[in-house]
Amino acid sequence: MSPQEWILLVMFVALFAGILSGIPAMLAIAGVPMVTAVIAAQLGYFNLAFLNFFPARVWGVMTNTLLMAVPLFVLMGVLLERSRLAERMLQVLARLMGGSPRGMALSVLFFSAIIAASTGIIGATIVMLVLIALKPMLAAGVPRRQASGLICASGTLGQIIPPSIVLVLLGDQIGNTYLEAQQRAGNFAPQPVSVADLFAGALVPGVLLVGLYGLWLLATLRPVRGAVPPPRVAVPLGEVLFTFLPPLLLILAVLGSILAGVATATEAAGLGAVGALLMAAFVSTRAMAERVVIAAAGLSAFTLVMLRMAGLGRAAIDTPAGMLALLAAGLIAVGVVVGALRLWRGQLLQASLVETIRVSGMVFGIVIAASMLALVFRGFGGDRTVTALMGALPGGDLTPVLVVMLVVFLLGFILDAVEIIYIVVPLLGAAVLMSDISPVWFAVLIAMNLQTSFLTPPFGFALFYFRSVAPATIGTVEIYRGVLPFVLLQLGALAILVAFPQLATWLPDRLF
Repeated sequence: MSPQEWILLVMFVALFAGILSGIPAMLAIAGVPMVTAVIAAQLGYFNLAFLNFFPARVWGVMTNTLLMAVPLFVLMGVLLERSRLAERMLQVLARLMGGSPRGMALSVLFFSAIIAASTGIIGATIVMLVLIALKPMLAAGVPRRQASGLICASGTLGQIIPPSIVLVLLGDQIGNTYLEAQQRAGNFAPQPVSVADLFAGALVPGVLLVGLYGLWLLATLRPVRGAVPPPRVAVPLGEVLFTFLPPLLLILAVLGSILAGVATATEAAGLGAVGALLMAAFVSTRAMAERVVIAAAGLSAFTLVMLRMAGLGRAAIDTPAGMLALLAAGLIAVGVVVGALRLWRGQLLQASLVETIRVSGMVFGIVIAASMLALVFRGFGGDRTVTALMGALPGGDLTPVLVVMLVVFLLGFILDAVEIIYIVVPLLGAAVLMSDISPVWFAVLIAMNLQTSFLTPPFGFALFYFRSVAPATIGTVEIYRGVLPFVLLQLGALAILVAFPQLATWLPDRLF
């Protein structure tokens, strides 16, 4: 090994030691490479001129319109969570499925899939599921072990089910890395990879995973002996529609506008944030006038999106259709103002904005810090070293993919998804994407792999989130035993996706 390679090895050991020490991850990810570069420059092994490119990289992050979708999707999820819309959905499901432990478990799974498509924030989702779903499941006779495993597994569905913040970040990194890798391989006009490609690619694998969970629950769930499930309660059809229709329409508008090609991920995220604000305001007010205005604004927004998806959204302003569209836009603006004022008076909007700033600040801090890491890595020639090592592996193009999957799985024990994406993809992804490997399939594999690693005992992040709010009567070993079948199901789904890449590539090819 050359001196530069030894320095790189020491740098990564120090990097993970810094992250595990408890200091903020972004400080470790940026600080360790910078200190390493300065020390190596004194020894004559690094050219500090490489660091002159860092301001340009930061500027590139700050002007990246795709990354604007992150705070908007975060705000969408936080509003839905804090307005207790999710809690109401589960309560209605519990009443519909009352009297059946399997029905209760399946309702939690179905509910989690909807919430995953609405929020995508794993920690918040798991904590919410523990608080509102664990007790009803135990009361229905679901064993504590299976209830614990189901909540942990369902809470991580936001990694793979679009629209997902993880897929947005992966789309940014995979798109840039794939372009660079293909140009280095001699292809100067590669097909660009967008977040819409990843959303479409993750849809079928996400449904597959939910289906595997459901089949396992149907096959293995046995009610606790002596448990007296609550009786099934008739729920009026109007209450079911009132509870589930708005979030389902919001998901349809957000995801559908992206897949139909009428909106970018950032534009769809803005639509999602507005829709979540209107729904939160609607359930927070009892004033009939406010409800009418907010409901009219929401229906106007949904109608405009559906017309645009149907190809009927373009009209000159001086035509009847154009005037109606202008009127609808004005109504939406009024509804948003009324809804925002209602949420502000109830202190919900302030709390949601603070949480959005906190989460978004963490994400962007790691993105900027990872730019410093990637810059120093290239300054030491690490990209050439990784490409040479990957090229020397036996087994063709699949072996480097499996190596990257192993690295992602192991890093999932100690790093957050954002950190893994912005460390692994730029440093190792280029060596994979120089080949004919589908970048969409590769990205979906990473997303599903991240979900698996977050569940695996003893260090899976989902387990820590669950343990932090679960009652003391559920032991740690019981949680581990409950989550293991779901880990095996995820590994099985990952193996199916490796064997059949068309599961991730078929829908993007059909749509785009």
